[in-house]
Amino acid sequence: MRTGVIAKKVGMTRLFQEDGRHVPVTVLALEGCQVTAHRTADRDGYYSVQVGAGEAKHKNVNKPQREAFAKAEVGLKQKVAEFRVDGEDGLLPVGSHISAEHFIAGQKVDITGHTQGKGFAGAMKRWGFGGLRATHGVSVSHRSHGSTGNRQDPGKVFKNKKMAGHMGDRQRTQQNLEVVRTDADRGLIFVRGSVPGSKNGWLLVRDAVKLPIPEEAPFPGAILEKKSTAPEHEEAPAGMVEAAAEHEVNPDVDAAHQAQLLEEQQSGAGDDVTPAAGAENNTDGAADGESKES
Repeated sequence: MRTGVIAKKVGMTRLFQEDGRHVPVTVLALEGCQVTAHRTADRDGYYSVQVGAGEAKHKNVNKPQREAFAKAEVGLKQKVAEFRVDGEDGLLPVGSHISAEHFIAGQKVDITGHTQGKGFAGAMKRWGFGGLRATHGVSVSHRSHGSTGNRQDPGKVFKNKKMAGHMGDRQRTQQNLEVVRTDADRGLIFVRGSVPGSKNGWLLVRDAVKLPIPEEAPFPGAILEKKSTAPEHEEAPAGMVEAAAEHEVNPDVDAAHQAQLLEEQQSGAGDDVTPAAGAENNTDGAADGESKES
């Protein structure tokens, strides 16, 4: 059993396959999906991976959570969830970012989320009732659900009676949805099937529990590699670089500044040129020779 991921529902689109077919898919985005903590059998009695996603404001996170995130050296997360794993082998390092390549194309996944809220709905829309007669004997109650109670015994309406009320916004899990494609660079997962929830809603994506995990799937998971963010310096021309090597310019100075220093040195050397002593002697000797010939 591997860990799952927290994804945000972006919307829908379609993808073209190699054989020309186009497949309708739902786009799921991994926004800073990062491991924030571990649960171990020695301390907690079970193994699991705590994952966080999104970026939360400081005022919206309570103090205990802020301290937990600071201890793990991760940012403030908007959504946090736990995923059970079989053992210590299934734990990912704390602070690592989970990549979209955690799932592979053709794999089946289970997605959990909150369905779209429909507000207050009547019995016909909420439960599929047929309603009352639309002609004789019914007055302004064609879409009502009819009687709800019994006689004097029991003299009440039982709980969970199918009546009008709040519809939707319930946690539901859709199983065996197909992963059509993944994009690790942009952190996107394209899923075919009915994904619960509305746009910008958080979803929990796991491996399908009713099907075996593909052998090609990475274990314990796919982690994003850290990229160096060092600033790139401007490259100096080849001639300047060779001159810098000859004059042993300080390597800590930027290349542009090195080139400027070399130009100033060269221009200063050209202005301060004076005739050498040997040159004066040569001129005197030349004058003596001319006088002798004369």
